[in-house]
Amino acid sequence: MPKPETKEKSLLIVDDSILIIERLSGMLKEVKAVHNLFTADSYNAAVKIITEKKPAIVLLDIQLPGKNGLELLKFIVKEYPGIKVIMISNQVSEYYQRLCKKMGAVGFIDKSKDFDQIPKMVGDL
Repeated sequence: MPKPETKEKSLLIVDDSILIIERLSGMLKEVKAVHNLFTADSYNAAVKIITEKKPAIVLLDIQLPGKNGLELLKFIVKEYPGIKVIMISNQVSEYYQRLCKKMGAVGFIDKSKDFDQIPKMVGDL
């Protein structure tokens, strides 16, 4: 059964690896629902974009320079509770997955093996 018309969304990728950002950007340009794509490589850069652009979805790595992704997740949930956050990380222990979901993330992706699921997950939000 076809889905109802998808509302276009803006998306922010937060990762300290330019390779990951480039790969995700390329993948997500194929997702029809994504109409604005922003990128940040640190906590501070992400906060600036979130405050100014208020993206609908944030793809967030745990490892960031300065403050980490968990601190950014806490900030987003407190200040912008309508933003949906999907964690993308190599830190895939059950502990981190439970912690991120408890803190308010709507999903958790293992960068090393589930990377190709990200466009579908974003499209479904």
